[in-house]
Amino acid sequence: MKDLSNFKLWLTENKNYSNKVISNTVSRFKRADGMLPWFNDAMYQYQLEQVGEYQSLSTTVRSQIKKAVKLYSEFVNAQEIQVRTERKNDMKVLSLFANIGVAEAYLKEIGFDVVVANELIERRAILYSKIYPETHMICGDITDEKVFDKIVKESIEAGVNIIMATPPCQGMSTVGQQLEDDVRNRLVCQVIEAVKEIKPQYVMIENVPAFFSTEILVGDKKILIPDLLSQELGQDYIIHKTVIDTKDYSVPQTRERAIVLMTKKGQDLEWLVPSKDDVVITMRDAIGDLPRLDPFITDVDEKELLEIVPHYYERAKQAEQISKWHIPPHHIKRQVVVMQHTPSGQTAFDNEVYYPVKADGKPVKGFRNTYKRQNWDTPAYTVTMDNRKISSQNNVHPGVLEYVDKNGEDIYSDARALTLYELMKIMSIPDSWPVPDDTSEAFLRRIIGEGIPPLFVKKVFENLKQER
Repeated sequence: MKDLSNFKLWLTENKNYSNKVISNTVSRFKRADGMLPWFNDAMYQYQLEQVGEYQSLSTTVRSQIKKAVKLYSEFVNAQEIQVRTERKNDMKVLSLFANIGVAEAYLKEIGFDVVVANELIERRAILYSKIYPETHMICGDITDEKVFDKIVKESIEAGVNIIMATPPCQGMSTVGQQLEDDVRNRLVCQVIEAVKEIKPQYVMIENVPAFFSTEILVGDKKILIPDLLSQELGQDYIIHKTVIDTKDYSVPQTRERAIVLMTKKGQDLEWLVPSKDDVVITMRDAIGDLPRLDPFITDVDEKELLEIVPHYYERAKQAEQISKWHIPPHHIKRQVVVMQHTPSGQTAFDNEVYYPVKADGKPVKGFRNTYKRQNWDTPAYTVTMDNRKISSQNNVHPGVLEYVDKNGEDIYSDARALTLYELMKIMSIPDSWPVPDDTSEAFLRRIIGEGIPPLFVKKVFENLKQER
């Protein structure tokens, strides 16, 4: 099997090449493999040079292909000798369904070493490797036997003693379709098999609350996921299952999650969910110190923009100095105007005059959690993947009363969706998280809407570390 996704990752991690050069290198290797199926032997290049199709190429192209083949051989050999057991830290983690690594944002800081990670989607895996260059990312489908075996082999070699698994939840989520036979619901089976093979001391599985009430087909019988975990792992592990709300752990966001913590029998310390914090962190605590920021209105000219939001440019400049991710969201005029007339914690559907309308002027019909401002004095509502729209659920900044216009109408500030920087604050992502500057904002927004707040993960892992 040609491991092209991980070849691309390896080039990203180990060679100072541009994305274009990396793509061209992978393409040239694929071309060589098409002329002569690749095998890991010094004779490969010699035999390739005897192929008529290769000989018919220009000198330049042959040189490029030869370099690509050499790099692929270097990549394969590096994988075979790569042993990470030299790390002094004995708390070594395998991260399954790692995405771009939101969950593990604090783990290195508190002494946990994520040595191996797996992610299906190449774009996410590449970004993960840029954020966590010391972690060996294996890009591929965990249901593929060869990918699974590679994850197990490298985890055992690296001395993994903790598995953290955050399988996709869209098949169970209340904002998903909740299809009974969604194949993503069965990915817990790969987690179970990984636990059996690697035999870690501790396991954490995180998902949506419906994880505990979802049945999956195993063999020819349906079984609840919690019952499957007990059936397959209960003999060797003490298993604790609970539903938590991250707002109880100093995260300024209400986000309910199903948490499974497993402890291999015979360990001195049993892994438990930590006690709730005494203090609840609100939106005001998280982003209340940020100055006002106006949206960019896409369907008006500059003159009208400044009539609607007179301080747009000065506020945008100030925001840019705070963070590269604190930039004005883009919205259309009719949505901005209705939100300017909507107080904190309210929905524009309650406005008698400035009611949400479509482009043709007809009233919008929608749920009351859309066109809705957040509250200042509570944690934020759950961040979703579709977090950039005024018309989606609970996405609008709380705002403050800014002035009374000439018609006697109250005008409220920040008539926009939350910025990516504000979402990061609400998700408890540290300011020091090293996301590359050229990362797509839209991509990051969707990823954050899928993640678990890393501050909660930090507290769970700290609970494991307390008595070690």
